Amino acid sequence: MIELTVNGEARSVAAPARTHLADLLREHCGLTGTHLGCEQGVCGACTVMVNGVPTRSCLIYAHEAAGMEVTTIEGLDEDPVAEALRAAFSKHHALQCGYCTPGMMMTARDIVTRLGAVDEDRIRDELAGNLCRCTGYRGIVRAIAEVAATRPASAALPRREVPLTPPPAPARTASALSIAALPNQLKHRETLALPLDAAWAILSDPARIAACLPGMTLLRHEGEAVEGEMAVSLGPFAVKFAGLGTLTLDHAAHVGRLRGQGRDGANGAEGEVLWRLEPAGAGTTLVLDLAWRLTGPLAQFSRPALLRGMVAGMAGDFARNLERQARGEAVVAQAGLWAMLRAWLRGVLGR
Repeated sequence: MIELTVNGEARSVAAPARTHLADLLREHCGLTGTHLGCEQGVCGACTVMVNGVPTRSCLIYAHEAAGMEVTTIEGLDEDPVAEALRAAFSKHHALQCGYCTPGMMMTARDIVTRLGAVDEDRIRDELAGNLCRCTGYRGIVRAIAEVAATRPASAALPRREVPLTPPPAPARTASALSIAALPNQLKHRETLALPLDAAWAILSDPARIAACLPGMTLLRHEGEAVEGEMAVSLGPFAVKFAGLGTLTLDHAAHVGRLRGQGRDGANGAEGEVLWRLEPAGAGTTLVLDLAWRLTGPLAQFSRPALLRGMVAGMAGDFARNLERQARGEAVVAQAGLWAMLRAWLRGVLGR
């Protein structure tokens, strides 16, 4: 039995183990407003909210949503933001065949409640994972922009994301760079065969940090400002994000925080990483809090469980590179897709 909350109602559903969430909603709950299109995570027609985060329901098994709160298009009947969006979609002729509309509406509501008044370029970035074959998107973008500008009063759908732990007693104030709430989060721990001071000597030096992170190139470092490039390979995609960030350090507490955002053509990325060192016998424990968000074509193939496993694999590579650098050995310059897949499989099989 799979127990979850759907549109505020507790549900207990008997379904085969390989049933994905979209089929559970449609066939077992009778909520046919969730539409199935490509069933590969590309079109976005099946988008629903899972714990307040837009999620492609064709890419998540129903049992993965056990204990979570799921909101479908039917759950927005009395929602004031959705009501304003429906009126705006009609006004701006953003509706034609309507097949993409439920998923588009879920994403649109998230844009309005999470970002507020934003320009049309940002809205188009946010809509990159929702395809429409009819409208040409102009009406959709204008409708969302109109509603976002007014920010109708409404409580955001509940989110259960674990916020990044702020650094204790920071030596410097946080940067003015503001990043919206990031939907993907991961806490990761690595044991380093290094004394704490030796590890911090690397983790407080931007150039040495970049050298340890596979695919990362540091281009500039001035005060808290950093500029760099990050090469990422994911299946058929090979991208190099170029962007800016801010780095803050608390030397007394051995805590650092890096925030940044970058682009490569239609693909965008923004993220934050907080690291903390703790003594552990003769070695050191590296605690990482990571949060990220992808937009554009790359995001369409970023199944959350797989992507979290890959990020965990990269974190492990980073830790091993840190040890290699401390010993004066060559670091691994680029993480391979298969290495990250193996890390993901180890996490799955180890559950």
